[in-house]
Amino acid sequence: MIRVLLADDQQLVRAGFRALLDAQPDVEVAGEAANGAEAVRLARELRPDIALMDIRMPVLDGLAATRTITGDPGLAAVKVVMLTTFELDEYVFEAIRSGASGFLVKDTEPEELLRAVRAVVAGDALLSPGVTRRLIAEFAARSKAPEAAAELDRLTEREREVMALVGLGLSNEEIARRLVVSPLTAKTHVSRTMIKLGARDRAQLVVLAYESGLVRPGWLG
Repeated sequence: MIRVLLADDQQLVRAGFRALLDAQPDVEVAGEAANGAEAVRLARELRPDIALMDIRMPVLDGLAATRTITGDPGLAAVKVVMLTTFELDEYVFEAIRSGASGFLVKDTEPEELLRAVRAVVAGDALLSPGVTRRLIAEFAARSKAPEAAAELDRLTEREREVMALVGLGLSNEEIARRLVVSPLTAKTHVSRTMIKLGARDRAQLVVLAYESGLVRPGWLG
């Protein structure tokens, strides 16, 4: 059973998400929070698998709450997905840096929301369809100048290659086609790379790819 924490200051939004999620045989809403501080408290108390976190909330905003949750070693298993009204909300970039596994726009289709919840819990990063590469390109344009990253020395040449492709927004299937390997092999390389670099998920791997200079702005074409 996938346990979800809903964090949004609008009760109607929470009610809609709860109705959809609780109707699924493999998903349950473990708790609801109306502000970021409450979301952090409930994350520690309930240890959900995933928190759907609104960016703009009173008391403590979703970005600060996400930083607190992803920065707590005791909550390492809790995945955070940001909820936003706009596809390229200015705070989304900082949310990804802060450890969020991705984001969803609030008018996402129900089927996409359910797929997203299951995908993130399975360990995949989530960026709304059609937005991934635009988001990465914008992130790259805003990112600081790359610094030499000694941790990349831990990677094999193949793992560096795979990390660069993740940084360009490619899925496991696309990486597999590019490298002429099976999707399972591509997934294994991605997983090993994340483990070696201590990345929570693919979203953080994208951040590391740019911040290390392995991928540079303008490579998306």
